Amino acid sequence: MEKGNILISHAPHIRRGFSTSKIMYMVVAALLFPTAAGIYFFGYSAIYIILTSIITAVLTEFVIKKLRKKKFIMDGSAVITGLLLALILPPGMSLWMVVLGAFFSIAVVKEAFGGLGYNIFNPALAGRAFLSVCFPKEMTTWVLPPYFNYDAVTGATPLSGSFVPQADKLASYKDLFFGNIGGSLGETSAMLILIGAAFLFILRIIDWKIPAFYIGTVALGSLLMGKDVLFQVLAGGLMLGAFFMATDYVTSPVTGNGRIIFGIGVGVLTVLIRNFSNMPEGVCFSILIMNAFTPLIDKYVRVKPFGFQKKKKNA
Repeated sequence: MEKGNILISHAPHIRRGFSTSKIMYMVVAALLFPTAAGIYFFGYSAIYIILTSIITAVLTEFVIKKLRKKKFIMDGSAVITGLLLALILPPGMSLWMVVLGAFFSIAVVKEAFGGLGYNIFNPALAGRAFLSVCFPKEMTTWVLPPYFNYDAVTGATPLSGSFVPQADKLASYKDLFFGNIGGSLGETSAMLILIGAAFLFILRIIDWKIPAFYIGTVALGSLLMGKDVLFQVLAGGLMLGAFFMATDYVTSPVTGNGRIIFGIGVGVLTVLIRNFSNMPEGVCFSILIMNAFTPLIDKYVRVKPFGFQKKKKNA
């Protein structure tokens, strides 16, 4: 409320005195934990991919804003898009492909829809989906952690059908938790993802409903499918997607019940894709599909205004 007038604006809707830019940079700070894991396990290649993606995203937004004759504000949203995209790419990705993905994320998925608050889909995930369609081989060629000897070899991700554990189950869980396993740059260390998520929970930047119901639905669905539940939860991009992408303010529902529906929907789709498609991972496309249903969820799952009574029709 300001001078007796109600301020109406697009998402994200800011509360508790946090500006949009403050929230964005808090998310960036939380993402530094999985980013550190990517750099630790994959070395210089991770740094090059991360910097290339962030710089391309920011420059693309700057140029597009100028072309649209809109004011460019360094609010951190382009930095998040570039960083998230880098974290969900393979460590051996060619830098020109990274540039193409970051450009698509900002220019097409974000700015073409009107900019921050108007995009329908999560820009980073849409950029990854675009690269998966354009370069399927490169997007499924993984590099195992080189242990700093620079003799890295390609290998399968944990969810791949060709993946063969090299140790007992307990040791595999340990590798998945700490991140010593093949996969995308920022998806491998569940521990550091959880630490970053805890930071956002403490500051009340993200709500617990979407991650809880998303992960819970995947766990239940995996159990019903006869899969290793803990393995399915720790492997792939589930943890990063649940805490940092499914919770995106702009592309997720605004009501509590809507977020529960969204989390369950993403979880069901992830289980179905993992078990009945030719793709080992289902996080990216599951979230994107549910992004498309967010306006519908918000339309039909509304908070009833206090004192509201449905008007009776005249007989």
